Order: sequence, then structure tokens, then C-alpha cells
Amino acid sequence: MEVMTLVEKAKQAGLNIRVSGDSLEVAGKPTPEALTVVRELKEHKVEVIGANIKAIKKGEDRKLFKEAMQKIGLDLPRSDKAYNLTEACEIAQRIGFPLIIRPSFTLAGTGGSVSYNIEEFKDLAKHGLESSMISEILIEESIAGWKEFELEVMRDIKDNVVIICSIENFDPMGVHTGDSITVAPIQTLTDKEYQKMRDAAIACIREIGVETGGSNIQFAIHPETGRMVIIEMNPRVSRSSALASKATGFPIAKIAAKLAVGYTLDEIPNDITLKTPSCFEPAIDYCVVKLPRFTFEKFPSANPILGVSMKSVGEAMSIGRTFKEALQKGLRSLEIKKYGLESILFKDILNIQAGNGIKDQVIQKIRLPHAERIFYLGDALRIGMPIDEIYEITKVDPWFLYNIKEIIDLEKEIATRKDNIDQELLLKAKEYGFSDRQLAVLLGKKEEDVYLLRKKLNVNPVFKLVDTCAAEFKAFTPYYYSTYDNQE
Repeated sequence: MEVMTLVEKAKQAGLNIRVSGDSLEVAGKPTPEALTVVRELKEHKVEVIGANIKAIKKGEDRKLFKEAMQKIGLDLPRSDKAYNLTEACEIAQRIGFPLIIRPSFTLAGTGGSVSYNIEEFKDLAKHGLESSMISEILIEESIAGWKEFELEVMRDIKDNVVIICSIENFDPMGVHTGDSITVAPIQTLTDKEYQKMRDAAIACIREIGVETGGSNIQFAIHPETGRMVIIEMNPRVSRSSALASKATGFPIAKIAAKLAVGYTLDEIPNDITLKTPSCFEPAIDYCVVKLPRFTFEKFPSANPILGVSMKSVGEAMSIGRTFKEALQKGLRSLEIKKYGLESILFKDILNIQAGNGIKDQVIQKIRLPHAERIFYLGDALRIGMPIDEIYEITKVDPWFLYNIKEIIDLEKEIATRKDNIDQELLLKAKEYGFSDRQLAVLLGKKEEDVYLLRKKLNVNPVFKLVDTCAAEFKAFTPYYYSTYDNQE
């Protein structure tokens, strides 16, 4: 086996299996291959560092995780486990529809689904059982429509715990976080709600027993009652960790490796400031947006509706001073021939009419999550749909919808004043993330003409630091992002 070949060649005394999703999942599965790895590690006297096998199983096994969270008083969605179709149907009738089906020990939500009635539930449960390597599924009350969040957490051997990054999903529960637009830091929670979530995450990583390194912990909050439930924990450095590292400047994988060999957070200096230790929680004074990339055109038989099983093939990350700026920068980074929050339905922004079934078409396009829904949300606002109505259909938080509306309102103002663009309006457009290409279309000019107009009006980008500390300390090795904030 590849793992054991490495062990034999390197003669290593410790093995950190927590820095790769694939290797972790294999090590955690009670399969013959996994058991062989564990047995041979013992024979070679190689210690599993970072997190022991027991902690990994406790975090990945649905039943053990549920028992652990109940032990420390954290709320979870009502659920039960099934190992065959008969048990699954009995649980479904007891909990009631709609239901989430989550197979145990799979990657990227493989085999997961949402069921609304017993007929489709039987097929989906069967598929889930087949997807699980141990023929086990968790049947869970649906919390679709709730707000979804995740925290990237690190712990050292002396029980110091820090929150590296907080992330909020643009899409509500029901869409895999890998397929959702995500935003860092969290935008729509009160400080009281965030502190409650932070305390829960720290209690979770301690109870699961992750001795050192990073973990990703996911939560859901009911948008009206405020009820918070813990969804799951990845007791490892994961896909979200890469986003959190780039978003904050905190090298999670590097720090996790050092923690695994015995360093503590207060002993590891911050690479950017050189003065602060790694136990300082990163502070960011900007907004980060991650957008998923889809290629359904290459898979014509695939269902384009997004759900709890991940379908994206990649992602783009952008940084701006505001959500509006970061969103538009991210959209044009996807390389899908979009240069911002452009309209799909309308070519003439000043001549938009909601007749001829247009509103019905828009409602149909925003009702279910899919790759282009963000653009149809823009069109919904262009035809004058109220934010409250859009929220009831999509459950996308009104804060995000209001920010999108501000983009749409400014877009119309730019098109209306295309013969009278002054520095103030142009600067505002750039602060909202409008690209020169977008502005050229709205103004009826060439992209080069917009560039020359910016130069004439002295509207130029500035570069700001990603330094982990929001400029509290001098940065020696930061990286930068461009923006149009604080023009002088």
C-alpha cells in the first residue's frame, strides 16, 4: 500500500493522516484496507499523530458524533441511522418529511440527497446505502432553508483553541457547502450569536478529541427562531481550510504539521508579522467571496439542480472591501464569459419589462439552486421583485439580497447617466466591483475608452494587505489585493 511503502522508506516514527481528505477517510473506515494500515503502523511502531484513530472515527461516524454532541449539550437535527431499507422506512415515518439522507464515510457528500415523500425516499435511501462503504445512512430532519455557517478551528497539545476563519453560506441549508457561494467573515450574525457558535465549536473539537491541528465545524441557524444546531465536523484539514488559509493569510496546513510534532500555538511565530504568535486569531478588514465553478455542459445527463451532494469542479476566490465588490470580482474570475453580475434575460437595462411571462420565468429560475441562480437573482431585482418576495422563494438572507439590489440600482443609474459620468459615480461603480468591460457595455463605449476615462478622472486601483491582523502590526511578508477604497 502507498502509505506503508512511504513509512518503510522513510523509517518515520510518526504519521499525520489528517492533512488530506482522502487519506483520512480511508484511515477512518472500518474496511479491511484501513484495518491493514492500522495493524501495519503498529507493527512498524509508527504513531498516528495529530488525531488518533478513535478521534477520527468519533468525528466521522454519524452515530458516535451525535452521541458526543448530545453529551456536551449541543443541539442537532433529529435523526437516526439505518443499515437497510426496512429500517430506513421506519425512521422516515417516525421523523416525518422532508428528510436528509447522509451516507456514512463518503467524500463530498456522495450519495446524499433530500427526500420529500416515501416513494422517492425508498430509491434515494437505497442509493445512499450503496454509496456508504459500511452500508450505513443517517436519516435526518430537513433543515433546508436555514442559514449555514462553518468555523475553521485549530487546537494544540496544551488545549489552546483558536478560530482561524468564520464562513457563511450565501445559499441556505440544502446545498452542499462546496456548491454554495460562501463569504468570509460571517456577515449576518449578531455578536451574541457568533460567540455562542464559537463556544460550541471549541467544545466540539475538545469532545471529539482532536489533539492537534485543524478541524472544520458546520452549523445551521433557523432564520426566525435563532435555534442553532451543529451539522457535522471534519476532524482534518479540508477543502475549506485552503479557502480559510488564503482568506486570512494563516497557513493552516503548515501550522497543523508543526502542532502534530509537538509545537504549541504560542511557540509558532506568525510568518507575516514575525512578532505575533499563531495563537492570535486572524482579524480581517475586508470581505472574501468564494464562488463554485460548474461544467454541466460536459455532463449533459447530469441533474443541474444543486443539493447535498457536491457537483462543482472547482472554485474561484476574490477579495474586496465589501461583499458587493468581492462578489463581482469573483463572478468574472470564474471564466464563464461573465464580467460581473450581468443580466441573462435583458440586453437593454433601461428597457426592462416584466410582461409576457418574464416574472414567472424568473421565479422558476430562482426557486431551485443551480449554477446560474445568482444571475437570475439579479434579474429578479431588475424587474422590481421585492426583496421579501425573493427571500420567501429562495431563503437567501435579505442582507445579501439588499447588497445585490444596490448593485442593480447603481447599474441602472450608470446606464441612465452614461453621458454624464463624473469621478464620484465612476469611483462608486469601481467600489461596487464593476469591471471596465461591464461599464463599457452600460455606457455604450469600448473597454479601452472606460480605462482612459478612469485615468482622466484619477480613479485608479490601490493595493491593500492580507496580513492576518488588520494592520494592527507591521507586516513583513503579506500579500495584496486590489481595490478602489480610500482614493486620494
